[in-house]
Amino acid sequence: MRVRHIKSSTVVVESGDVSVLCDPWILDGAFYGAWAHYPPVEFDPEDVDDVDYIYVSHIHPDHCHRETLERLDSEIPVLIHDYKWDFLRHNIEAAGFDVRELPHDERIHLGGDLHMNALASDDCDPAVCGNHFACPWMAEDASSQGVDGSTQIDSMAVFDDGERTVLNLNDCRWPMSQRAAGRVKRQYGEIDLAMLQYTFAGGYPQGRIDYSHEALIEEREARRLQSLENAVGFLELLEPDYYMPFAGSYTLAGDLAELNEYVARSTRAQARDYFESEERIDDGSECVLLNSGEWFDVAAGEQSAPYTPIDPDERRAYIETELADREFTYESDPMPTLEEFGEYVPAAYENFDAKRRGIGFESETEVVLSLVDDHYLRFTADGSGHEIVDGVPARTDRRRVRMEMDPRLTLRILKGPRYAHFNNAYIGSHLGFSIEPDVYERSLFYSMSFLHA
Repeated sequence: MRVRHIKSSTVVVESGDVSVLCDPWILDGAFYGAWAHYPPVEFDPEDVDDVDYIYVSHIHPDHCHRETLERLDSEIPVLIHDYKWDFLRHNIEAAGFDVRELPHDERIHLGGDLHMNALASDDCDPAVCGNHFACPWMAEDASSQGVDGSTQIDSMAVFDDGERTVLNLNDCRWPMSQRAAGRVKRQYGEIDLAMLQYTFAGGYPQGRIDYSHEALIEEREARRLQSLENAVGFLELLEPDYYMPFAGSYTLAGDLAELNEYVARSTRAQARDYFESEERIDDGSECVLLNSGEWFDVAAGEQSAPYTPIDPDERRAYIETELADREFTYESDPMPTLEEFGEYVPAAYENFDAKRRGIGFESETEVVLSLVDDHYLRFTADGSGHEIVDGVPARTDRRRVRMEMDPRLTLRILKGPRYAHFNNAYIGSHLGFSIEPDVYERSLFYSMSFLHA
């Protein structure tokens, strides 16, 4: 078996004549143009059209990138986990592909001697997610909480040829995915290669507009180290012969380029040094780092070329000269009027409030969301209604979450997921926000994903 690293979590796994492209994100511009690769990818999606299958772990565009998919051969079958909801399947089918949903924890023969097994990150048990992240509310409504089926959007994949085993953990997070990873360890025994996330992908802390420079740096380091610690949990459990930190690497482009300083990311070389100094990781486990396009032979334990670490000065120069001038997808839209927002706000608020009630969430927190021309949408999470106000309203005794976005992106989100989605705007770092007092309400941010008409 061999693994070829393309970029971030995009890899090709092959055994004999059978190959699988995992999580295709090759072209820059994920998350509405915000995420780019560094170093830049030097080949095109068409260069990997010779694979037999495509595996997509979950819906986020750094794993399921629509523009990359549309450049691939739509005759290639796409494999996904059989989730409780069908939005991943529908999105891939909309790009012209046939999708095969794989049952949870069922070893499937792909061809030759290559097999694959897909497992939901929460081991298909909503209680697992709830125990770690208090998120059984991801069920469609309160009455369906705790039913069977995965409430998570992530999955992991096991590839084996009968002798060697490769575990692709993608964005699965510790400790929520501990049980699923433990299941793999018990079933397969020795893990030859584990590929895992080593950094944090999201809009925190760089999205906080109420943090000082010093606070942003402090939170960046805390979150960066926590991501490495989470990876240690997997490595201690799995005891793989080799492991490869690979998922979650990106560089912010456009007007967000100045936020790269605050993104909670380690370089892969930093991750390797951290893991190699960690006593909880078995001394027999060896870290593998691959440049884009290079191979690791799992059986031989050899790679096609030595890894070249990123030069931070060259990266900064590339950001300044290449990435900072790029435009986001929504920047070609005309600037909306307040009347246009007024067309979508009432239905969007009703949708938000219905979801809030459906998951049993109620809070006195008020949300103040920027619209256009210094107007804001003000609403609460307790059913008290909404209003459009001129200027930032005066503070009250309520907790407040203030959210600032480009009006063109805000309008797209309010119109509906066909145009843009709140969660992707947040992960892409398009959302600037403050929280007073500083208490994060996960259910509020989840419900915001339904603020659309």
